Amino acid sequence: MLVSAKEMLTKAKAGHYAVGQFNINNLEWTKAALQTAQECNSPIILGVSEGAGKYMCGFKTVADMVKAMIDELKITVPVALHLDHGTYEGCYKCIEAGFSSIMFDGSHYPIEENIAKTTELVKVCAEKGLSLEAEVGSIGGEEDGVVGMGECADPNECKMIADLGVDMLAAGIGNIHGKYPANWQGLSFETLAAVSEKVGDMPLVLHGGTGIPADMIKKAISLGVSKINVNTECQLAFQEATRAYIEAGKDLQGKGFDPRKLLAPGVEAIKATIKEKMELFGSVGKA
Repeated sequence: MLVSAKEMLTKAKAGHYAVGQFNINNLEWTKAALQTAQECNSPIILGVSEGAGKYMCGFKTVADMVKAMIDELKITVPVALHLDHGTYEGCYKCIEAGFSSIMFDGSHYPIEENIAKTTELVKVCAEKGLSLEAEVGSIGGEEDGVVGMGECADPNECKMIADLGVDMLAAGIGNIHGKYPANWQGLSFETLAAVSEKVGDMPLVLHGGTGIPADMIKKAISLGVSKINVNTECQLAFQEATRAYIEAGKDLQGKGFDPRKLLAPGVEAIKATIKEKMELFGSVGKA
């Protein structure tokens, strides 16, 4: 069964490790993530963007698929199904569809409007037992049409949002979605430390986990980051393995590719990537 992310992140914060959120895009992606979590005995958060939800025939289809796969694969580790960078309307659709966690990305609103909308969602999520993530300071790069300039969050605004009763907070600290450019200045640990001091025990979220050096990841965890999002790295691993399979000319036989064979190398590449990240985040064996 699906669970709220609240308990797993509270344990991660206390244990000084982070739970990985790995975005899913289809059945194979989901299967790879669930199997790896079970093999590593690690809690996991499955992230679904609104674009990915639309591609997979709607949020209810996604929720039903994940629940069925948990049952069929006999997954016993904690699994949260989480809306990633959700709009206000998207949050309500996922609540209705059966997600166990949502992120309301109100970072592009004026702080007053972000607070008003987050306040409403805090109440709804509390009533239904869902976990809620909020964001202050937009994350750089682009993901499913959500564009951010990589702002550093205002620690005082972070406290205002945290005090509303959300379960986790994504604070912009110079991180970006996608691949990091060569001239990237790195994470602002000064901002992260100031935010952490303001929000106390609130688990913090680091978006854009792809390409951040391991030492920065570990330092971020030491300063209160308890959830780290990874998407692009899995996409790149899948792409490389699939391209190599095709270029090798396997399984042609004049009949085209068997999709089960075509996607298998990419699935294994995703599993290897997720396992590597779980080891880095320190979540292995923490289910």
